[in-house]
Amino acid sequence: MRKMDSGRLCGTLHGDDVASWVSVCPRGLWKVQQKQPHKWSQQTDSNSGDGASCSSSDFPRLGSLCQVRVRLKANPDEAQSLVSEKGNEWQSVQPDRCVTEATAFPRCQDSVLQVPLGDWTTLRLGEGQCDITEACVEGMRAGEKCEIIISPLEKGPDVSVPDPPLWATVELKAFTPGKESWAMSPVEKCQWLKAHKERGGVRFRRGDVWGAADSYSRALKILITLHGLGYAYATEVGKKGQGQEQGAEEQRDTNASDETQQLPSAYELKIIKAELHSNMSLCQLKLNQPQRAKASATKATHLQPGGAKAWYRLGQACQMLNELEEARQAFMKLLELQPESPAGLKALKGVASREKEKNAQMGLRLSKMFS
Repeated sequence: MRKMDSGRLCGTLHGDDVASWVSVCPRGLWKVQQKQPHKWSQQTDSNSGDGASCSSSDFPRLGSLCQVRVRLKANPDEAQSLVSEKGNEWQSVQPDRCVTEATAFPRCQDSVLQVPLGDWTTLRLGEGQCDITEACVEGMRAGEKCEIIISPLEKGPDVSVPDPPLWATVELKAFTPGKESWAMSPVEKCQWLKAHKERGGVRFRRGDVWGAADSYSRALKILITLHGLGYAYATEVGKKGQGQEQGAEEQRDTNASDETQQLPSAYELKIIKAELHSNMSLCQLKLNQPQRAKASATKATHLQPGGAKAWYRLGQACQMLNELEEARQAFMKLLELQPESPAGLKALKGVASREKEKNAQMGLRLSKMFS
């Protein structure tokens, strides 16, 4: 979920002020085209800027609570009219300063936009509640709105009929301060890592496979930045206050030690990474992406050779790719770890059956060639 291209694009939206990217939703991957946001309110706000210059504080960042409204429109003319309107409704809108948490809204398998349409709602940027909306507001300032068109790029396995393109407008009323990922402490990153991993599991159990894969992907991106940071963070915090009173310095050292103890060890991070790759492999199997599932499962087995689930998923992916020898080896490794595994025994028997069938077909071809 990142903007990939800007400039003149083919499709319905044109112009140098159009950006395009790919977002994920429960119905699959969608291409999003966004016209440059426009001001709809004359309010003066610390988050909105004055238009003369652009700084990082002008835009939402990771963890920002964003008050947004998404409205679905029947045609481009209707969407454009909403972008350009400047009635009393827009001038009277004021940000809600009391918002302290994101709006609870269940994700729906039948919907592309995972927000209540037409109503103001609050999203926490980075959680992935609605990937399309989050990507839009990343580049918006308070008081701006934009026009988007979203078109199906890769449908989910349960979607038989392609969805038509959708027109919508996205408005950002206000947002709380957030952080760039590089500015976050390792403790904060670990909290995001844990939340993404848990959210991925919840989504998978609810049948939201695309959403689960997105959560695991977000967790892996954060995990990359965590290796080796625990020691560096403890050193940095421990150095603060040198030359000050001994009692205060001891208190700071104690705080640094407490925060460092909250960080996973290098081994624990390695196991978490293996589990994330294994979970990602399961999602990719469900989405009929065997090549990607194989790559993810292979990474998991390298990181944690004793992870039985990863070997099973590797074998499944190889089976789907008709790489029967590799599948057999993966299932054999699973049975070394869990000799009585019913799934492993059944899978190995299935590979043997397919190998026998494959050899019979090869023998038949050879007999016809030399007869």
